[in-house]
Amino acid sequence: MTTSSRWQALTQHHLLWPVAVLVFLLLVNVPFTPDFFSVRMTDGHLYGSLVSIVLFGSPLILVAVGMTLVIATGGIDLSVGAVVAITGALACSYISDQADQSALSGVLLAMGLGLLAAAVCGLWNGFLVARMGIQPIIATLMIMVAGRGVAQLITNGQIITINSAPYKLIGGGYWLALPFSIFVVAVVVAVTVALTRRTALGLLVESVGGNAEASRLVGIRSRRIKIMVYAFCALCAGSAGLMISSNTSAADGNNAGLWIELDAILAVVIGGTSLLGGRFSIGGTVVGALVIQTLTTTIYTIGVPPQTNLVFKAAVVIVVCLLQSPKFRAKAFGAEFGARSGAKGRAKPAAAPADTAAAAEAAPKMEVS
Repeated sequence: MTTSSRWQALTQHHLLWPVAVLVFLLLVNVPFTPDFFSVRMTDGHLYGSLVSIVLFGSPLILVAVGMTLVIATGGIDLSVGAVVAITGALACSYISDQADQSALSGVLLAMGLGLLAAAVCGLWNGFLVARMGIQPIIATLMIMVAGRGVAQLITNGQIITINSAPYKLIGGGYWLALPFSIFVVAVVVAVTVALTRRTALGLLVESVGGNAEASRLVGIRSRRIKIMVYAFCALCAGSAGLMISSNTSAADGNNAGLWIELDAILAVVIGGTSLLGGRFSIGGTVVGALVIQTLTTTIYTIGVPPQTNLVFKAAVVIVVCLLQSPKFRAKAFGAEFGARSGAKGRAKPAAAPADTAAAAEAAPKMEVS
């Protein structure tokens, strides 16, 4: 492979700009924190800014991975923040009522109750969207509003604190010198990638997001796929809720997971997944979530005033999204650069059937074969 072809392949890769922005944000921290990239071992645990970014970004990665599949089907889930609060509230409430809060059986049961509640929320969202035909933004808005109230009812409007060593391990413990939450995220991401890229599930999800009616005509059970991805998204949010409440050893029904749904959507978009549905990238979502968490760390590192940090964060996200747009790059850096960088992204969708009529014509041929 020649140098020019390698450069062309690099510029066409969908992860180029998210990774470039991530590296840039990491480098920005160096003048303000000279030992930013250093990782040290203390009491058998690894510490450092890079470790902290992955540690505190783990809940966002979990939520964003689930959100990716929902968005890939052409939907959206605004309820994940409320699900985070409900899961943490249920788990901590149950543990706080136990005589021995460190009993492993009680902790496992508390986690099971929390994840069961999360799954119920996800199935309800999927039912409203797939079976009742309600717009995803409206269907999930119901639990976004009501779920936060349910979480506060569970905690009686108070912050429930617990002292449970096994539960602390989930979000605040260490294993093999690394934060345990990193291993949880790695397993979830690996399983998701295996199911969506090593089986036909990923193609089915993309098909439903690309054209749900055409998918139905060729025999894909699009309703079942939608219900499944909403349930999976809720389980990811529930796992994040356990992780957040574990890290603080407390459940806050009012603030836990607050606005995490917006960060998750931004992470998915930064990772290159279109909000219109269709093709998605789990790897891109992970990079996008790390970009969001690194940006948050950078804001505090460089001393951006707290009252303006949201504006600063929004400005950086806008720049990232613009850099991912071939049209913007063509206008800003020249038509040749924009066309070359965006050629791969535009060529793939064009090869797929564009409308329902074309897919309907193809359906009888598939049945005959």
